[in-house]
Amino acid sequence: MEGYLDSHSIVSEKQWSVIRLSAIRKTIASYLTQPVVKLLARTPLAPDAITWLGFLITVGATALIISQHLFTAGLVVLIAGFFDILDGALARRTNRATRFGSVLDSTLDRLSEAALLLGLLVLYAREGLTVETLLAGLALPGSLMVSYIRAKAESLGMECQVGLFTRAERVVVLALGLLLSRINDGFLIIALAIIVVFSFITVGQRLFNVWQQTRKTGNS
Repeated sequence: MEGYLDSHSIVSEKQWSVIRLSAIRKTIASYLTQPVVKLLARTPLAPDAITWLGFLITVGATALIISQHLFTAGLVVLIAGFFDILDGALARRTNRATRFGSVLDSTLDRLSEAALLLGLLVLYAREGLTVETLLAGLALPGSLMVSYIRAKAESLGMECQVGLFTRAERVVVLALGLLLSRINDGFLIIALAIIVVFSFITVGQRLFNVWQQTRKTGNS
């Protein structure tokens, strides 16, 4: 009985941590976007247009990375990240949230992240930097798998919001690495290493979470 209670407490504590972390992310996003959303809600600008604009800004950041303007690229990545949370907030406020808009947002999010990491991959490969090229190459599938597992789980009717390192954390860490590269190139390498390690940890967390859910339903 005692063992059951301990196990139950641990599960509850983990679930509470996930809920709390998710709530913190939503609170920060709401705080950052609400003033701009209120202004945009008075215009005919569609949420999908914001989504496309954020994607095009990210493409610009990728071009800056390839051309070795890393500090400027970091600033542009942060701006693109702001647009990424702005489109959904605008859609909800104006009651224009659609299933297609959700799919478009998710698709362009994946393409945006892939573009940035491919930009770093091209930069490092061109300079013949083996370790850096390997890190950028590992960060790409790691980050994409985090999102894929959640999407696949939710398509099967399961919740899968667990994980330490979502897209928001990856974007912030990458942007910081780019910005701090002006001081020392090592900061960007550290940022990539963090993305690689924590992305694959999150992959493991989400796979384990899905496995637990399938065991409970007896549909493993």
